[in-house]
Amino acid sequence: MKKCVVIMNPESGKKKKIKNYMDFYDILRKYGYDTEIIFTKAKGDAENIIQSLDDNIDLVVSGGGDGTLNEIVTGNMKRNKKLIIAPLPMGSTNDVGNMYGLNKSVFENLEILLQGTAKKIDVCFVNGKPFVYVACFGDYIDMAYATPRSLKEKYGKGAYVLYGLKQFSPKLNNYDIKYKVDGKEYTGNYSFIFITNSSRVAGQPDVYYDVKLDDNMFEVALADVDSFKDMVKIMVMATNIDVKDIPNVTYYQTNNFEIEFLSPIKTSWCLDGEEYKNDTNKFTFTVEQSMKMLVPKEQINKLFDE
Repeated sequence: MKKCVVIMNPESGKKKKIKNYMDFYDILRKYGYDTEIIFTKAKGDAENIIQSLDDNIDLVVSGGGDGTLNEIVTGNMKRNKKLIIAPLPMGSTNDVGNMYGLNKSVFENLEILLQGTAKKIDVCFVNGKPFVYVACFGDYIDMAYATPRSLKEKYGKGAYVLYGLKQFSPKLNNYDIKYKVDGKEYTGNYSFIFITNSSRVAGQPDVYYDVKLDDNMFEVALADVDSFKDMVKIMVMATNIDVKDIPNVTYYQTNNFEIEFLSPIKTSWCLDGEEYKNDTNKFTFTVEQSMKMLVPKEQINKLFDE
């Protein structure tokens, strides 16, 4: 039989609703897999677990949220032999899972994935650190990683709103930056920076209408807004039109982006919903296509060129 390892985050939202873990073994056995489930115990465990797996593992299921998937991809990219990953959404937001059309129950999603196709995907990097779908910077971005787990357990997605209200300020921080896109240099003053490889960000679907996950490119959006009111206005517009068509948003599609902050940095970047701590004001973004993800068949034409 083929070999599968399920790396599961026991703190993920949907994990607590699972009553019988034998269903994982039964479903995977139906698709020809002998399965082992390994639970993470602390932050960083998923990255270490996948690095330690034997090369003869045929599939690794990421059972958790986007942060767990980020850890697994990060560990996979450090391997000589990359393993195939199946992103099984079990977190609070699950942007990657929803982009793949995985919005059913955990076990229905697992079957959809197992009936899918392994596709090479673009993996983005910032200063050598991998991220799957988004690197973002600006006020309120910390809601993704700083919202207390107790609030998320009680209110679900509404917890992020509650946490954001606690740090409300009508005025946004702006940053003078210089940046380079495909060798051309620019300067500007921006409050938000998004580098994405996804059609869905922060729970918002169809942020971009034409994203491909195998085109060796990522999207860059730089927003010039001064107030909370203007930020909300852009968020509302993003529900109706492509981000690159929104006023006060500068857009690029590239595979090499460099940015240097000329103003003091007052917050951390957020990578796939987790805090990315750093002690530099210079960041280089690149993309590499060297690992495969198991993707539902009905999403392939939408999300992939080949």
